[in-house]
Amino acid sequence: MYKILDMEKWSRKDHFSFFSKFEEPFFGITAQVNCSKAYDLCKENGFSFFLYYLHASLFAANKIENFRFRIQGQDVIIYDRINASPTINREDGTFGFSYMDFYEDFEKFQKEAKKEIERVRNTTGLIPAMKGENVIHFSAVPWINFSSISHARSFSFPDSCPKISFGKVIESVGNKHMSVSVHVHHALMDGYHVGKFLEELQNLLNR
Repeated sequence: MYKILDMEKWSRKDHFSFFSKFEEPFFGITAQVNCSKAYDLCKENGFSFFLYYLHASLFAANKIENFRFRIQGQDVIIYDRINASPTINREDGTFGFSYMDFYEDFEKFQKEAKKEIERVRNTTGLIPAMKGENVIHFSAVPWINFSSISHARSFSFPDSCPKISFGKVIESVGNKHMSVSVHVHHALMDGYHVGKFLEELQNLLNR
């Protein structure tokens, strides 16, 4: 479900008009999050760390309204809920696309997500998740402690979905950190909103 944003009452109306004309309207920010508590919690309880931080990221994104904005023609629509379309790594070194519904309850999310991971790992090739635009494109690069990242994009294909990537867990001075890269459409949000997302994500990982 979604509703159409009242553009005339939107404080970012001029920003939308300006940035929506760009050939490349996406901008990216990479930051480090402390994942020590979350990592230890997962180890103690047998949770998937990947699914735990994926769930926390979805939880944070759904709380920041701009992350639920998408461009549809000349309109900006606001989805009630945003789900996940993460890449899933396979044993042969390839990956596949997946689709995971967001549930506030982590254990329910993890249960359903594991079914989707199993499904993707038993397929070959690339089959994009075709469930609409109410997704965030996620990817994990657990082999690399990156400080920046870019994404392949088809400029002829209209796209306003955020892209969030996670790097390798690094331990330093007793704490575990992980790079998080966030690429978003500048017509829909600014660095302020990415900052609010990262702040909320960190709070969730600290629980």
